[in-house]
This record gives sequence, C-alpha cells and structure tokens, in this order.
Amino acid sequence: MLSKKTKYAIKALIIMGKNTDKPPMQIAQIAEQERIPKKFLESILLEMRNHGFLYSKKGSGGGYALNKDPKEIYLSEILRLTDGPIAMVPCASLNFYHKCDECKDEVTCGIRAMFIDIRDATLKILAETTIADIIARESTLGASLLSMES
Repeated sequence: MLSKKTKYAIKALIIMGKNTDKPPMQIAQIAEQERIPKKFLESILLEMRNHGFLYSKKGSGGGYALNKDPKEIYLSEILRLTDGPIAMVPCASLNFYHKCDECKDEVTCGIRAMFIDIRDATLKILAETTIADIIARESTLGASLLSMES
C-alpha cells in the first residue's frame, strides 16, 4: 500500500508540475490546496529538494518549484525516496535486498519467485510513468467527465 508520505509527495509534485510557468509555490499554498498537513509536507519537500527533485527560493516570491521537467520525474524514483523498497518482500528487492530469516532455500522459494515477478511488473509501470503522465491522465479524466455531463 502506498504510504501517505509517498502519496503526498506525488500530489505536491503534480501541483508544482501544473504550475511550472508560475513562481515557486509556498508550502502553505500546496498544503491547503492538496489537504496535506503543513509540517509533514515541509519535511517531504525538504527531502525531495535534497535529492534534486525541487529547488527552493527564500524571501518574497519564494517557495518550492520543480528542479526537473515533469517528464523526467519517474514514480519509481519517488517511491524509492519516500518509501524505500518497491518489492513487497526483502528477498525480492533490487536495491534493498535482505535474505528472509525463515527462508530455507531462496533458489527454490516459490514465494520469492512470485514476488520477483510482481516486483518486475510493478517496477516496469513505475519506471515508465512520470509526473507529466499523471498530469495528462488527470486532464483526460477531467475532459471525459465534462463530455459525459454535456
């Protein structure tokens, strides 16, 4: 399940991705618009800034803005930053591998084999999906809704 931290990070990146032609956004503005606790958002944005996703500007007109094009920010990067491993079991993780304590033999473990397949399928989607893709999907969904109402 997606953690609130990851969901809030994605929501913040989306709103900043929609505002790339505008001045940096203040934390309070993002928190209010996306209904995210301000203090929690502050720590998330700081972490994303420290990893190069965002830049911050102090003073008048200050706030946070994307440091990369929304087409270059992949969900897999965000998940790994905010939640760590993408794999659901440690023995199936690419970047956070850890042998399971109770495992007798990884080579013949059906659970591990199945969750490697699940990891690979999930990772394929996450590694190919960007913030720009989500913004485009939201736009398409909104247009579909409007056409259904007419």
